[in-house]
Amino acid sequence: MADRRAYPSDLSDARWELIEPVLSAWRFERRGRALDFGRPPEHDLREIMNAILYVDRTGVQRRYLPHDFPHWNTVYGYFAKWQSDGIFVQLNGLLRELVRQQEGRNANPSACVIDAQSVKTSTSVPTSSQGTDNAKKIVGRKRSIVTDTLGLLLAVLVTAASVQDSVAGTQLLGQVAATQPAIRKVWVDGGYRKHFVEHAASLGIDLEITARTPGTREFTPIPKRWTVERTYGWLMLHRRLARDYETLPARSEAMIHLAMTDLMTRRLTGENTISWRDPTSLDQLRIPG
Repeated sequence: MADRRAYPSDLSDARWELIEPVLSAWRFERRGRALDFGRPPEHDLREIMNAILYVDRTGVQRRYLPHDFPHWNTVYGYFAKWQSDGIFVQLNGLLRELVRQQEGRNANPSACVIDAQSVKTSTSVPTSSQGTDNAKKIVGRKRSIVTDTLGLLLAVLVTAASVQDSVAGTQLLGQVAATQPAIRKVWVDGGYRKHFVEHAASLGIDLEITARTPGTREFTPIPKRWTVERTYGWLMLHRRLARDYETLPARSEAMIHLAMTDLMTRRLTGENTISWRDPTSLDQLRIPG
């Protein structure tokens, strides 16, 4: 790492060891295809990742990156290349298997949970990729995610907020069934419609709808589904996800994968995730199992 004062979002040596092989392999393969035209690498991959994590964790605009990081345009260039080359998806998958094994689970899950979250967007988001969630009165985008029963991300899809949960869920479940063939059970809420139930059945996946007890007013965790809701809470520790600031939905999905990468590396190394408030207070927490 460069000779500078560390930021709280920086990768520790232990966390860098978890992700360095993937990024180094990416650089080696890219140079093997002569995409860098034979020029020696100019930028430290760890510093590039630290800068991307700084954006994700603090919510700062890329142009406002501190000057002791590489130039913001360089940082965004790497972020875009890693997104298009599937590096964030790859990191998420590898780290998820390590966390599951650390928790005494099989590397590949047999059950999952699906949920959706509508969020407002910034002025940089094209109108064509936005919509209105009439139920939640939100104009913006919708994040649909699939997690395992530990709350670890299996897949994410960012759409306009007007897209029905069942439509996004159908695409996600097909994706998960292809990459996680051991999945045989899925839990959803009552917003998922009949054609989604039929789609799950066609994939050989048993679908169960969980709902809040009628008449309940105070917050009550819903069995099984609380894990995915907790995951959204973990993601909100990253200010960049408080709204959707990304021009392209695929870049929004990458930011979510990046946040989960940050969370899982901390979980594997036993490091704390500091809240938005006073970093010296008891708000410091470790992502629970």
